Amino acid sequence: MIVWNEFLNDARVLKEAQTLQGVGYQVIVHALHTPGVTEESETLASGVQVVRVARSPLWKLRKRKRLEAQQNAKKKSAGANASPKPAAAPPPETFMRQLLKLVARLWTHAGLAFQLVCSKPAAIHAHDVNVLPTAWLAAKLARVPLVYDAHEISTDREGYKAFRGLVGWLEKKLMPKAAGTITTTEARAKFFARAYGIPRPLVLQNRPRLVKVEGSQRIREQLGLSEPWPIVLYQGGLQPGRGLPRLVEAAASVPNAYFVFIGGGRQEKELHDLAERLDVADRVRFIPTVALDELPAYTASADIGVQPIENTCLNHFTTDSNKLFEYVIAGLPVVASQLPEIGKVVREHDLGLLVPESDTQALACAIRQLVEAPELRQRYRANALKAAETLNWEAQERELVALYARVLPNVQVGVSPR
Repeated sequence: MIVWNEFLNDARVLKEAQTLQGVGYQVIVHALHTPGVTEESETLASGVQVVRVARSPLWKLRKRKRLEAQQNAKKKSAGANASPKPAAAPPPETFMRQLLKLVARLWTHAGLAFQLVCSKPAAIHAHDVNVLPTAWLAAKLARVPLVYDAHEISTDREGYKAFRGLVGWLEKKLMPKAAGTITTTEARAKFFARAYGIPRPLVLQNRPRLVKVEGSQRIREQLGLSEPWPIVLYQGGLQPGRGLPRLVEAAASVPNAYFVFIGGGRQEKELHDLAERLDVADRVRFIPTVALDELPAYTASADIGVQPIENTCLNHFTTDSNKLFEYVIAGLPVVASQLPEIGKVVREHDLGLLVPESDTQALACAIRQLVEAPELRQRYRANALKAAETLNWEAQERELVALYARVLPNVQVGVSPR
């Protein structure tokens, strides 16, 4: 498998790797290395091996300095209950910086391709379009089948609009060459099939594993929340197009509730500043990205899960998102944008309230309705816990194993997952 990240908090890739490892394949994940943060190579408890490539020697030096500054800042704030301050904005993008980034990326892709071929794979699994050309080239050189896992619709996605022509060309050329294709929702599967003239990809939703966390108070304890108010939770990337400023604005209209954001991203400072301007910083709190194995305890310690994503691109329109299923597994009632895939899950299992996307007033009204009605929250909680028995990773992982049985028909592995 190949990913364009450090493979520290990539829940989807980790689950797929664990599933394949569990039935008898040896899985090696090729990822990016950050000196001082990740190991160049390691073997996880599941037996999955991870091999990482640093982006460039200069990048390593810069990252070390940045890491040291972050560690010093953490030491100064150790023991404080207040929400951490957002990271400083990155330096402006100049032509020289962009050129150096391009050179570093090419260097890294070459290193990843080299590692892939040297690992003597039986198949290469590319996670998203960032690594599709590299994976395809390595698969050609190693003469093995390619599996392409399209996590997003990158031709119409936040932050990718400047590259949509190139992305579309790459996927149109390379996706039909894959021996197996995977995506995350039925709407996205239909899109890829129609756009590129391929069989409809296998749909593996971004469901978490079924875990039970009882009586967690993780958020209240970490933030030192003194009032017994309900906790309204958003977890995930703090990125544009996800309705997060609207969520902070909604907090001003929903008294007697805490609004907690777990994650990091480009909008972090903007959200902090907005909470200060609206005088809700005492109730709008922030927790940095947490480790995957710790996240369920945080989620289960909230009372309401929110997914206010906006219809800013086709990728958002067709999403159902990790966080929606994470809320379900934790038994949280949800307030979510009324988009097709999200709405289908919420309505089918009666999980909470749907609101028109980009409507701040409707969002605030729905959250306030749940905050003020404990009995309604309890009803949706019961429905979520019932839905969790089917909306989990274990209920669909057999399909991934079946795909690999088709891609590698001559490879004998162990028993199927539960």
